[in-house]
Formats: sequence, structure tokens, C-alpha cells
Amino acid sequence: MVGQNEPPSQHQQSVRTVVAHMMTPGVIQVPGDVSVSEAALLLEREHAPCLLVKDTDTAFGLMTPGDIVRKVVARGLEPHDIEVRSIMTRPVQFIEYNEALEEASMMMVTTGASLLIVTKENQPVGVLSAQDLMLTPPRRPTNIAAVVTVLDEGAALQQAYNANIVELSHVGARVDSASILKARTRVMLAFSLPGQNTPLTIHGKVLSLSPAATGSSGERAVGVEIQFADLSPTDLARLKAWTLQAIPPAPDQA
Repeated sequence: MVGQNEPPSQHQQSVRTVVAHMMTPGVIQVPGDVSVSEAALLLEREHAPCLLVKDTDTAFGLMTPGDIVRKVVARGLEPHDIEVRSIMTRPVQFIEYNEALEEASMMMVTTGASLLIVTKENQPVGVLSAQDLMLTPPRRPTNIAAVVTVLDEGAALQQAYNANIVELSHVGARVDSASILKARTRVMLAFSLPGQNTPLTIHGKVLSLSPAATGSSGERAVGVEIQFADLSPTDLARLKAWTLQAIPPAPDQA
């Protein structure tokens, strides 16, 4: 496995930050005839940024808390008597999970949309907001030794595998592993940030695998995308701070 102090490989530097790395996973869908009061309760209970309204098989809209305030509360209307289709915002802007963040930013600029529904093979899988693009630092290339432990109940004895983190942010990581991990597998990732002695133990889920690559040691490794889950405020702050510090200076500042 590649050592922690070695420079990132060409393979690591070429990996781009895509929409899936920054999105809020999960999309709540409701039919168009749901009342605004029901939709408001759903938004609050799920802490969702929006609801995807499926009015017909081909007609979609978005409903946000702002829509409720502007189009119902501010007008003194009764939310129990209004269907979400009457206040939803259209058209909905969709973007594939593996598109570059630059493409998402351009779509927001050209359409005026502040929310994009992220899809995978035409199925909604997440939401990307303008705030995500402005406030979330992108994943940064790194080279950190780690241990990935499989947590799924069907896995025998919660197997642990040596791995190498090649990209990292506070929302997820790309890991090169000599062992193949199945998509949607729940895992625990243990590692220490460079220059810090206190280890991190973070839970997550395997999103996808990429074709095998050859590391500097000559062994074959599988690229594994891991999305973090249930981060503590302390771990979240540590990862955000490290990611921001890892951003290289502009050429005129180097």
C-alpha cells in the first residue's frame, strides 16, 4: 500500500469532483394532489431541502419551504385546502450524478435554478443546492493509509481491509482498495489526518466502484466511492478545516 508521505499519483490528481460528491442524498417524492399542510409536515420531519412533486408521469415540480411562505402563508391561504401542484415551481432541472460540478454551476447560472435534482440512470438520487456549490469545499487529493471495515449483517466477522484514501472531504472519500467492496455496503473507515494524532472513525456507504488501477507498489487496486453518514459535529469540523487547508494556493500566491 502507498505510504502516507508519498506524493499523490497521476491517477489521483486526474480524478475530478462530481455532483455526487456534494449532493444531499435522497429525494422525497409526492403526488401533485397532496395538501400543502401534509407536504410541510413531511419537509420538517425529513429535514429535506425540497419535495419532488410528480404531477404526472412526465410533469414534475419542486416545492420548497419558501414556496409555502410566499405562495400560501403570505397570502393568508389555508394550507389544508391547497394542493402542492398549485404552488410547485417548474420546470425542474435534473443533472446526472457523475457530471462535473462546473456543469452544475453553469446549469444554475443559465436557468436561474437554485436546486438541482440529481439522477442516476434517470432515477432521482439526491439534491444539489447553490449553497452546496458556494460553501462546500471540493474533495482534495491526498494519500492516507486507512482501514475499511464492512458492517453489513451478512458479512462474516465484519471483515477489515487495508486501503488508501486518495480523495477526501467532509462528505465522502475515494478509496483505493485491493479488495472489492459491493455497492451499498455499509462500512466504517478508520484513518488519521496528516499532521494529526487523533484518529477518525467514520461510518459510510459504498456508492460505486471504478475500474482497477495500478498503484505505485504495482498491486491492483479498485477505486471505491464512500459517502459519509452520521458525522459528529467534531469530526465534521475537523474534516472541513483540513479540506480547506489542503486547497493549494493560487499560482500568484505560491
